[in-house]
Amino acid sequence: MKKLLSIYLLFVAAVLFAQDKVTNYVADNYTKKEVHIKMRDGAELFTAIYSPKDVSKKYPIIIQRTPYNSGPYGEDKLKRSISPSETMMKEGYIVVYQDVRGRYMSDGLYDNMRAFIPNKKGKTAVDEASDTYDTIDWLVKNVANNNGNVGTWGISYPGFYATYSLLSNHPALKAVSPQACIADFFFDDFHHNGAYLLSYWKVTPLFGPQKTKRTTESWFKFSDVGTNDDYQFFLDAGPLSNLDKYYGKDNEFWQQLKEHSSYDDFWQKRDLLQHLKDIKPAVMTVGGWFDAEDLYGPLNTYSTIEKTSKNYNTIVMGPWSHGDWARNSAKQVIGNINFGDSISSFYQKNIEANFFRHFLKNNGKGENKLPEAYVFDSGSKEWKTYDAWPPKNTVKQDFFLQENQLTKMAKKNIAFEEFVSDPKKPVPYSEDIKQQGSTPRKYMTDDQRFAARRPDVIVFETEILDNDTTLAGEILAKLQVSTTGTDADWIVKVIDVFPKDEPETKEVVPYLKMSNYHMMVRSEVMRGRFRNSFSKPEPFVANEKTEVNVKLQDVFHTFKKGHKIQIQVQSTCFPLIDLNPQTFVDNIFYAKPEDFKKQTHRIYNDSKIEFTVLK
Repeated sequence: MKKLLSIYLLFVAAVLFAQDKVTNYVADNYTKKEVHIKMRDGAELFTAIYSPKDVSKKYPIIIQRTPYNSGPYGEDKLKRSISPSETMMKEGYIVVYQDVRGRYMSDGLYDNMRAFIPNKKGKTAVDEASDTYDTIDWLVKNVANNNGNVGTWGISYPGFYATYSLLSNHPALKAVSPQACIADFFFDDFHHNGAYLLSYWKVTPLFGPQKTKRTTESWFKFSDVGTNDDYQFFLDAGPLSNLDKYYGKDNEFWQQLKEHSSYDDFWQKRDLLQHLKDIKPAVMTVGGWFDAEDLYGPLNTYSTIEKTSKNYNTIVMGPWSHGDWARNSAKQVIGNINFGDSISSFYQKNIEANFFRHFLKNNGKGENKLPEAYVFDSGSKEWKTYDAWPPKNTVKQDFFLQENQLTKMAKKNIAFEEFVSDPKKPVPYSEDIKQQGSTPRKYMTDDQRFAARRPDVIVFETEILDNDTTLAGEILAKLQVSTTGTDADWIVKVIDVFPKDEPETKEVVPYLKMSNYHMMVRSEVMRGRFRNSFSKPEPFVANEKTEVNVKLQDVFHTFKKGHKIQIQVQSTCFPLIDLNPQTFVDNIFYAKPEDFKKQTHRIYNDSKIEFTVLK
């Protein structure tokens, strides 16, 4: 898997380490120092410190803590670009990168999504909050020319550590920006509502084996599966247990995934959201509407802090996939959809830089020009600002799934649509053969016509819209279903159907047309066994009508006049999501081939979709 490793390293370089290639700017304007900062239990964490050469004034400190690495290593080897953006790099900050406990050049054992310890007793009770506190304390006391104000930021896993820094309670921490932040691995990345995201299987080694010494090199290896056809590889592999031959006992994360297939104490204590109370630093949470990896985290981090704290708390959601806002692409394109020009640079200059400048350089004084919510409408393709998210001027509106129509008027007769779900012929999540990158992204805006034309996908659609309709907030599918089996997944997709005369664009791949394009706006899965409790899975009673609610993450999308709103419902989405045997077993990671059976599923016409509609 050398190619996968190279893709991953390119991703890390692009997303986590910087944005523009600003030749020699860092070398000309910053000095680098490497230290190992001792934590309260004696473990030493590798820390790289970039300080402005201009010592005529004091600077805030801004920190990124990462499990990926803080390289390049060596005081004579500098990053090409530092800080969250070129704008901030040129404004001048003391920029700090740190390898978290157990990773690369830092000591200790690594704990994936390390649980927070609320009431620490003694020096051996350590977590990412205590490590952050000890790091900040050392920096403000030992780094010259700092102004006493500290900020943290990070994208993806470093975003998790940024959120975690809020629990350090260090008085110098003034501004925190969790970006594409993981909040809970049972709902982010590796799981969605209890379903295992098979698309992440290949990157499991990133978090699996422990290193044995300080190292500047990666000690984990990706498996070479011998094919670029992921659909066929996973289909041929069969049950998840057959994948054990690729990962040994030393891959701790793979073992954890297998042994904790429900939301048990292992996952519950790693949920960071439950600890976000009475937060003091200013927080700006950032996410992408088309982030296939971490969408749950940003939305729930913001909303949790909004409910539990009185601090400055704001959210930014743009038309990005994972980490796009840290790049400087001239055009923001996801899959076949172009959302506009210079969107990321606008964010970096006018939103992100303003946030950190206000709270770290200006001590939170003077006019703060940022709104509560800076959000991009992915349908009208424009930025909007609101004093709350979701906006206050929204209403809940029900649309019923009836006779292949999506309608506001419900018919009283009880009817149903049914389809046969065959684990041997699952619905693909994309028309692409090869997975693009370490985890799939472009499918988040992919054309869904290929799925709509399958017999195991049920389609419900409005008439052509007479007026613009803007969805702004969460979507809840309230399904009434039955199955001939005892388990099933329920996947709901919200789709924007373009008009037949939609102009063609140069971004669309050659085998597609924008005429009648079915743009996916949002999708989500609910593993049926968790319909009543994520901790206590239970089987379906065969052929018994049952309620299954599927919560879809927020959207901000205008379905324009002349378009249609479409809902697709299916039970497989492969190999994005692992296969449900459709026969109830205690743990799907240990299901046997004979457990996987073809079943007939029904969707009754008293099922409905609850949209959050902007008035």
